[in-house]
Amino acid sequence: MEDREQIYSKRVRAGKRTYFFDVRSTRSNDYYLTITESRRHPQGDGFTYEKHKMFLYKEDFDKFADALKEAVDHVKTELMPEVDFTQFEPKPEEANLLGESDLKWD
Repeated sequence: MEDREQIYSKRVRAGKRTYFFDVRSTRSNDYYLTITESRRHPQGDGFTYEKHKMFLYKEDFDKFADALKEAVDHVKTELMPEVDFTQFEPKPEEANLLGESDLKWD
């Protein structure tokens, strides 16, 4: 499927990785989400980027979001309950600059 018109985009920087959440439209005015992971690798005097893309369709939105939340909650509560995950949250002024303040799952 070729990429169609981009309706909305959200970028999340995570170290050497960047994640892009893009809402796109189909020819029939339906919508889907692409999730792209982009990793930067040094090469010579510059960088190359390795990208992996996932397509998520509307019938799977809720199942995907629920499974992601369950998996993250399992890590936080069962596997690493001693870790204070709030230390990884951006400060309010950083969240506004990065545009990530609305990426809360709770």
